[in-house]
Order: sequence, then structure tokens, then C-alpha cells
Amino acid sequence: MTFSEDASRIRTGSPPRAMATLRNLAIGLIRQKGWTDIAAATDHYRPGTGHALQLLDLES
Repeated sequence: MTFSEDASRIRTGSPPRAMATLRNLAIGLIRQKGWTDIAAATDHYRPGTGHALQLLDLES
């Protein structure tokens, strides 16, 4: 429930699959960075775009 999947209102068509793919991508990136606690990692990276860039190794 880290990504509030159960609260999602996306239910039909291909968007649910796309959202699942994005969630899996985020979890994979977090694990590549060495995090084992996904909830703690999302709390760390959530505050700003700079943190997201850090996760993607795109920080300047």
C-alpha cells in the first residue's frame, strides 16, 4: 500500500496496467539504490524533484 494502489480510481482499460508498470519501475529503481524498506525510500524521495533525479542518477 506504499503507493495507495487500493485508493486508485483507475479501473478499466489499459491505464491500470500502465500504473502497475510505473509502480514496478519505481520499486525496481529503489531496490537498485540498495533500499530494502520501500516505504522508507518513498518517504525519502517524495519531497522534491531533486530527490527523484537523484534516484535516476540525473542530478547535476
